[in-house]
Amino acid sequence: MIPEELLERYKLVSRSDAVCMLHFPKDDAELKQARRRMVYEEFLLFQMKMQFFRKIERERSNGISIDYDVEELRTYIDALPFPLTNAQKRVVNEISGDMKSHFHMNRLLQGDVGSGKTVVASIAMFAAAKSGFQSALMVPTEILAEQHANSLFDLLEPFGVTVGLLTSSVKGKKRRELLAMLEAGELDVLIGTHAVIQEDVIFNRLGLVITDEQHRFGVNQRRVLREKGEYPDVLFMTATPIPRTLAITAFGEMDVSIIDELPAGRKEIETFWVKHEMLDRVIAFMEKEIAKGRQAYVICPLIEESEKLDVQNAVDFYNILLTKWKGKYTPGLMHGRLLPAEKDELMRAFNDKQIDCLVSTTVVEVGVNVPNATMMVIYDADRFGLAQLHQLRGRVGRGSEQSYCILIANPKTEVGKERMSIMTETSDGFVLSERDLELRGPGDFFGKKQSGIPEFKVADMVHDYRVLEVARQDAAKLIFEEDFMNQPRYEKLRNLLDDLGVFGSEKLD
Repeated sequence: MIPEELLERYKLVSRSDAVCMLHFPKDDAELKQARRRMVYEEFLLFQMKMQFFRKIERERSNGISIDYDVEELRTYIDALPFPLTNAQKRVVNEISGDMKSHFHMNRLLQGDVGSGKTVVASIAMFAAAKSGFQSALMVPTEILAEQHANSLFDLLEPFGVTVGLLTSSVKGKKRRELLAMLEAGELDVLIGTHAVIQEDVIFNRLGLVITDEQHRFGVNQRRVLREKGEYPDVLFMTATPIPRTLAITAFGEMDVSIIDELPAGRKEIETFWVKHEMLDRVIAFMEKEIAKGRQAYVICPLIEESEKLDVQNAVDFYNILLTKWKGKYTPGLMHGRLLPAEKDELMRAFNDKQIDCLVSTTVVEVGVNVPNATMMVIYDADRFGLAQLHQLRGRVGRGSEQSYCILIANPKTEVGKERMSIMTETSDGFVLSERDLELRGPGDFFGKKQSGIPEFKVADMVHDYRVLEVARQDAAKLIFEEDFMNQPRYEKLRNLLDDLGVFGSEKLD
């Protein structure tokens, strides 16, 4: 089943020997050898399925070729207010290579909080605009749309690239004028919330679709945006650190780019873990920061008091601060039960420094950028996953001042204590997500009913992740080989994949 050249390359035993050795091993070495063979086989078959679907998607799509001028793009990059990191350069090369090719781009861009994904997006938008194509950027909240629009306006407008913002707040004459410009091709870049997928939003020549925090949108919303053009290139961006192991599995039909390096000069957020008994000292430290003109967040796991869970709730904490500060400082309260307009109003007040401390549930996890906020306090931090804690921590450290994250928790288990310790030891989201995966396992990480995560009989995605990466590379090479569907030496492998229903109506031989 596994091609002969791969068996020889990795010195793998035959399938029949592996099955026999798994059931009746003579010693540990033989068991290890048998397991190694079966793990590789499971991963190879799975990845071949993923790569076949990816190949069909690419070949079906009749993608557009965005034939930008390389020198013009270099001029734009050289004029950016700061040099690109090596990771950004690598990712830009991957994306621009996709855009220039006639294949349809379907790429996931992962980058930790503050790694510079927006700048990378601006380079892709510039390339598209200078080739006569329009770009759309869809983001989950109005505040985030405004922040993106401001940054991209500053970056792109000096080069003659026109930028527009469309949210539910843009109404009447202003909206009509914006849509008329878009349809006439006078607007190069449109940034907005799900408002950009409404029926009357008509693009002249949409070539690039970017979705930020793509998991916040439904499949249909993303599809509607893609269908605003004729096979536009698609880029999904996320700051949620997904372990590479899971990214290449769950997103196997997509190409994955990772920005794994922060821009120079960024100060690392100092993270501390304290017990509940130190709450007064934490509030005193917060008051010192506020007295310097800074702002703070306090995140609680619940909105209101719960009889079942003995955890701090946002309403209680807000009332504690109201009583303690008595008008000296101003706290604000935000949670998921507020209407979108109420949340936006609160965030604007916080952004305008009318609120000193925002007490909230995890609704501030994604897409809030307040550079003046230097302190993040997370109450009952052991109630959150590592990836979520990291996302919350990323709401601070966005300005030039030193920032702090304080985790308040009295974990009762060893795993809980270890998770708090890990948070204080590293600020690398990808390291954290891998550790989270090790501690919780893929089933817990994604939820037991999460579709797309396969169950393997022998293989383990966490411990065998290196084999998974090798299998993915081998599968891609095989599937994209011109003679894979016809070569006799691949017949057994083709038959097995056919039995699994991979080829369906696409079967070529």
